[in-house]
Amino acid sequence: MNKVIVKDIPDIIQQGLASGWKTVNGATLEQDLTLDCDVVIIGTGAGGGTTAEILSAKGLNVIMVEEGPLRSSNHFDMQEKTAYSDLYQEGMTRATVDGGITIMQGRAVGGTTTVNWTSSFRTPEQTLQHWTEVHGLKGFTAADMMPWFEQMEKRLNVAKWAMKPNANNSVLSDGCDKLGFHWDIIPRNVKNCWNLGYCGTGCPTNAKQSMLVTTIPAALNRGAHLVYRARAEKLLIEGEQVKGVLCHAIADDAVRKTGKTIRIQARHTVMACGGINGPGLLLRSHAPDPHERIGKRTFLHPVPGTIAEFSQRIDGYYGAPQSTYSDEFQWKNGTTGPMGYKLEVPPMQPGFVAAIGMGHGAEHAEQMRRLPYLNMMLALLRDGFHQESEGGSVALRSDGLPALDYPINDYLLEGVKRALHTMAEIQFAAGALKVRPVHVAGVYSSSLADVKKQIDSLDMKPNRVRIGTAHVMGGCAMGEDVKTSVVNSLGKFHHLDGLHILDGSIFPTSIGANPQLSIYGMVARAATALADQLA
Repeated sequence: MNKVIVKDIPDIIQQGLASGWKTVNGATLEQDLTLDCDVVIIGTGAGGGTTAEILSAKGLNVIMVEEGPLRSSNHFDMQEKTAYSDLYQEGMTRATVDGGITIMQGRAVGGTTTVNWTSSFRTPEQTLQHWTEVHGLKGFTAADMMPWFEQMEKRLNVAKWAMKPNANNSVLSDGCDKLGFHWDIIPRNVKNCWNLGYCGTGCPTNAKQSMLVTTIPAALNRGAHLVYRARAEKLLIEGEQVKGVLCHAIADDAVRKTGKTIRIQARHTVMACGGINGPGLLLRSHAPDPHERIGKRTFLHPVPGTIAEFSQRIDGYYGAPQSTYSDEFQWKNGTTGPMGYKLEVPPMQPGFVAAIGMGHGAEHAEQMRRLPYLNMMLALLRDGFHQESEGGSVALRSDGLPALDYPINDYLLEGVKRALHTMAEIQFAAGALKVRPVHVAGVYSSSLADVKKQIDSLDMKPNRVRIGTAHVMGGCAMGEDVKTSVVNSLGKFHHLDGLHILDGSIFPTSIGANPQLSIYGMVARAATALADQLA
């Protein structure tokens, strides 16, 4: 059925390749390769794709490097069993060192923008003010950033979702209405969306305005190169100057090195490979770090959840995955008080729910049998604003790949418990028959009092309470003080010339909202300044 649905959708990528785009598939290389350019961009997600379009528009010779595969609308068949292993970091098994937090990050041309759920929020004004006052950033007031957000919203067709929210999202809005809580409609970066609901497996209709179908094709049409299935191994550093990057070609299994190398020599290098892979690359490259800031203060928006069962069908696997949200509890205690959280819902695809919903044996089987009647609610906990919220740190494993150690402390767990209470209250207010915290020992409770009592009694140690995330931020923090940051307010690396970092890894805290539009706006500002400088 899926192939019938998408058969009349033009495949932008295949059309571009047929027109003569310059691409290299590292998996098929038969010998080592050396390339030269003005700018090499490592990573093709929100930061890399935006940078590539802006720099190529200035006439600069750009090469984009991507570890993952090049896929397109005709590959996206809405099948979880292939999409998760093909399009996500570590086959969607990435986690913190202790396994306490699962991490969903894209690994494909377009990065996480290819597989995200399209929620597009500007950086909250409270966050921008905090960055300015506490972290000393320049050019990050709400007034400073407004034109860049507007530019990228127009470029990527960001607007509030115009269709009626599906029943899964309506649980959040209905419950908030009953309780008098704030809620609103989520802006989404889509155009002519079919409302299928499988955004997390890649968009088969090219409606999602990801980097895969917007900025990357624009850059390629201007003569940029794309090298994929290529893992950046180390920066080419000569004295105090970065001169490019050395990459290993990666086989189609996304794990094995083929033995071939790709050396890209560049006048300037832009890293846009994320809050885990980016610090990992700097550490492998032995980049100067006199104040030991690389990989520190890496933030996640830790996300707990609750599952509710209703008497009426929810069918949460259909329709826009995220279209309502609540910030009722985001800033209630100020910026630096107890941890605030943003409330959303996830899509309810069966593989996704089975993997994160917990439960065992017959209990798990019965829960999956009741899937059409289930709602799940999520809380995005805003980390990094309090002295007890230092985030995590990235270090290299024995195989040279990066790993994130993220301690789950009492400050975070207090926020987790409050969020679980809130979500259960909203679900019961919306008419839930019973609610269960997503915890290895969680059970369904048929009243709010019982589920709150249960939440308070549960052991919240790592790998007991289920915490996940799809947002990795920080690790290469920006700031003007070289003792506390890695790059300046425009993303220039403090201790080397010829290197910028332009992605979410340079945020000094988490965002407090889904971060893609924050990355677009920040990178548009910095990449425009860099383009003027280089051109």
